[in-house]
Amino acid sequence: MTTVIVQLPDAVVRRSDAPRPEPRLVRLSPGQSARFGRGEPGGRPPIALNDPAVSRCAGQVTAVEDYWRLCNYSAAATYVVENLEGAGEHIRVAPGRIGAPVPFELSRVILPAAETPMEFKVFAPQHAYAEPECDALAGEPTTSPFSLNPTSKYFLVLLALCEPRLRSPSSAAVPGVGEVLERLRPLPGCQDLTRSALNYHIDYLADTKLRLRDGSYGEAGGKRERLVSLALRFNLVREEHLALLPPAVRR
Repeated sequence: MTTVIVQLPDAVVRRSDAPRPEPRLVRLSPGQSARFGRGEPGGRPPIALNDPAVSRCAGQVTAVEDYWRLCNYSAAATYVVENLEGAGEHIRVAPGRIGAPVPFELSRVILPAAETPMEFKVFAPQHAYAEPECDALAGEPTTSPFSLNPTSKYFLVLLALCEPRLRSPSSAAVPGVGEVLERLRPLPGCQDLTRSALNYHIDYLADTKLRLRDGSYGEAGGKRERLVSLALRFNLVREEHLALLPPAVRR
């Protein structure tokens, strides 16, 4: 039974008008492995990465039920595994690390290279989850650690702050107050939103809703940065929430 699928990088440079070929796949059952790298002269590993800066035997992917493990055989290069469903969520696999477990269902493995970084994708099976009723025991109900109302204005402020990283996990920018105002004003009920009101919502999120414990936020924008980091780390705002914002304008 196949549990892990590796989508190989496209090694062919295509014309923009050429039809896109079907992706090349390596299918792995539990216990099976596939090595990756640029290979030996006259031989290619199952996952070939043709770049002179990638080791001949750079690493290995091993299927393990509903997740997979990554080996980094490089002596110097760190590999990054991105969660394609997350907002910047990733893990780093240090040189020489053997059997690092990867918990993501949809992943991109990125290796440093001489030109642009080399990458391939790994798809694991859908994870199994416990039924909600398992917590329905006698006694006081479990309270929510972060009680957010998606219909509220403060939630729209938090969503606008998180939007760049939700749309592009590699984005490091957190919008400023002026950018959030510009983003929200087209919405009904936000036309008269002011900078002072927006700052009030940011303070309310930091002090009451997400309860940032340390009141020292460092340089300007530190409070907004911490709000975004916490919201994305605990999945409090998600990609589907972006539908609450006006359509993004391409620049």
